[in-house]
Amino acid sequence: MPVRRQSGAASSRQCMATERQKVTATKDPAGSSTTALMEEVLHRENLGAALKRVCSNKGAPGIDGMTVDELTGYLRQEWPRLKEELLSGTYEPLPVRVVDIPKPNGGTRMLGIPTVLDRMLQQAILQVIGPIFDATFSDASYGFRRGRSAHQAVARAREYISAGCRFVVDLDLENFFDRVNHDILMSRVARRVEDKRLLRLIRRYLMSGLMVGGVVSPRTAGTPQGGPLSPLLSNVLLDDLDKELEKRGHSFVRYADDANVYVRSQKAGARVMASVTHFLECKLQLRVNRVKSTVGRPWKLKFLGYSVTIDRAPRLKPAPESVKRVKGRIRQIMRRGRGRNIQVVIEELNAYLRGWFGYFRMAEVKQVFDLLDQWIRRHLRQLMWLRWNTPKKRRQELRKLGIGEQEAQIATSTGRGSWWCSSSPAMQGAISKDLLTRWGLVSLDQMRRRQARAA
Repeated sequence: MPVRRQSGAASSRQCMATERQKVTATKDPAGSSTTALMEEVLHRENLGAALKRVCSNKGAPGIDGMTVDELTGYLRQEWPRLKEELLSGTYEPLPVRVVDIPKPNGGTRMLGIPTVLDRMLQQAILQVIGPIFDATFSDASYGFRRGRSAHQAVARAREYISAGCRFVVDLDLENFFDRVNHDILMSRVARRVEDKRLLRLIRRYLMSGLMVGGVVSPRTAGTPQGGPLSPLLSNVLLDDLDKELEKRGHSFVRYADDANVYVRSQKAGARVMASVTHFLECKLQLRVNRVKSTVGRPWKLKFLGYSVTIDRAPRLKPAPESVKRVKGRIRQIMRRGRGRNIQVVIEELNAYLRGWFGYFRMAEVKQVFDLLDQWIRRHLRQLMWLRWNTPKKRRQELRKLGIGEQEAQIATSTGRGSWWCSSSPAMQGAISKDLLTRWGLVSLDQMRRRQARAA
């Protein structure tokens, strides 16, 4: 049975209040007092913005089973008690529900799902302390920050390569979110947050247990991904790394726990790798994955899914791993499509391709998109060939699509497999590029061309 905090009327009332553009904290980076931040967190307007954000994000229930639709009614009934607990420092978050999600490159990542109430409270905290910390973060930090993006990080990385930094120190932090030391992290938070009640609450969120298979286990380290506060706290801790790299005069880019340092020689890269590894492991008690971390040429490595060409003026392109990943997803769509209308398959394919291109729209190498377009069209021809599952049916369909009797006979009498047959002249002529376009299939290269014209 799901665990409930307290009985409360389940209500799906509309989320309250209009979100403020920005919540002003009681301390600026210059050093004003932050001893009363909890009152700012619990301000009606701030809570309304947090509630609206949590409701709009939807998300699964935590261990208490409460949904976002029930949260407003629950707060209406229980808020006086909750507010008193928060102000007095007696509030105890519930454990987070743990699920494993697959990583793009294999394996799984632990995702922690707090209760909807705790998600709202974390969001309220984030809105107050986020601006305090963000004002002091490094200009080379791009992850989980308002107005910053992965595209900006990639563009800056290319600038360093163009400027002559033809080697990159690619740092991989092993299970970063699971290894964060709570004491070290809280000491960094306390540099800018003086309200002891708020500090105590943040630590409790860090230490709230993990529920796996109905069993709650304590947590002594880490900040599982899934809570609104985790991204900010990761930046707070890794800001020490940013400041250290800035002090040493290095050219670097960091996006969350992905950090690249750009240098001019292999020898310099080896020195940086050794010194930065020592800093991370000794000062921050994080672990560098020595197998995945490397010093190499940027055109042989990837950063945020992108790679570059070897040219003196490097051009961006999707990394080979990114291309492999998109092909894997397309194969899944095709397998599911064998029993469905071709239009349904194309619609699903288009939705995925538009999203993929939206991320890789900065890529400048035309050939990657051309080859992917060709590969996708061939897979659609293979899908149709498999649907026409007998030689007789295949001849009939080819004839309907304008292929001559003799050519259709030759194409269907081969003992070759479906992948080979999908590239035969008969199939290419029957299911042409123009026909697939009329069926609605989008083209990655055409999207690239339209974007280039609009730029």
